[in-house]
Amino acid sequence: MADPGKVEGVPRGVPLLLPGPSMSLLLAGLVLLSLAGQAAALMEGLYCGREVCYDVLGVNRDATKADIARAYRQLALKYHPDRQRPGEKNEEAHEKFLLVATAYETLKDEETRKDYDYMLDHPEEHYRHYYHYYSRRLAPKVDVRLVILITVCAISLFQFYSWWSSYNDAIKYLSTVPKYRIQATEIARQQGMLNKAKGKGRRSKEEMRQEEEEIIRDIIKNKIDIKGGYQKPRVYDILLFQIVLFPYYLFTYVSWYLWWIYTFNIKREEYGDAEKLYLIRKNMKMSEAQFESLEDHRKQTFLERQLWVRENYEVFKREQEEEMKQKMASDPRWKRYRRWMKNEGPGRLTFIDD
Repeated sequence: MADPGKVEGVPRGVPLLLPGPSMSLLLAGLVLLSLAGQAAALMEGLYCGREVCYDVLGVNRDATKADIARAYRQLALKYHPDRQRPGEKNEEAHEKFLLVATAYETLKDEETRKDYDYMLDHPEEHYRHYYHYYSRRLAPKVDVRLVILITVCAISLFQFYSWWSSYNDAIKYLSTVPKYRIQATEIARQQGMLNKAKGKGRRSKEEMRQEEEEIIRDIIKNKIDIKGGYQKPRVYDILLFQIVLFPYYLFTYVSWYLWWIYTFNIKREEYGDAEKLYLIRKNMKMSEAQFESLEDHRKQTFLERQLWVRENYEVFKREQEEEMKQKMASDPRWKRYRRWMKNEGPGRLTFIDD
């Protein structure tokens, strides 16, 4: 016989939740707590404000992109300002349309939707929500790779134009130097280029002079090898090609470095002229373009002095410094400068009224 007050399958002492007024109050309290937690997650100024974006579109949190897009199209047609009649309801429809558009922009993007769902689930992390919201809104919409590519191309074009300008300036200068101008004029006469220029119909002296200048400059371009910073620009030297060919240059350098170690450090072979000049350039701390611009007889002097040996280079460096000091000591301009510095000095710049 069953004990009174005991329910089968339930241990004695466990309180029972029986249907009635107390049960209804408990359920109502749970619903209110859930709504309060969700309301606490909604912040003014973030996403849909105090509204839930899912409720604005009339979809649940499990809705797919297609469901969200379908709901947005329906509501956009319903609340579009052009479909409303003038009046007070038109303003309400406009506000509703903006809210629907905001909800769609929030939920259509996967990353933004994840941040929004996280805000609904973790309403207490206020600072995190503000950071993610504004970091995505203020983030650049343009692909960073495209910006970098355009920047590199612009720099490369500027480089090439600048180098061509320097090269043309060097050609113009060399055409005024008597040594090179006489040589170029002699070559032009031997090839009959000046006679052809003079025999082209009746022209003014100014036109003939300009054409002769162009012929002389062309000969200087073809016959004189300009080195250093004013050399003829090459496409492979601009930044864009340097970046593209960087893996090849890196592989070439590593291969050369391993060959150097194997040949001269392990096998102990003698340096060739190219290797000696390379070591001399490193001792002088000069770039390849600077070293190539030196005259050949100076390079030959470096080889004769064996400047690839560090000790020999230090002696040569001290000699050059002493020679420079002697030149400066005997130069009248430096004498005047030192006399002026000793007697008057550089002076001072003051703001005191006399």
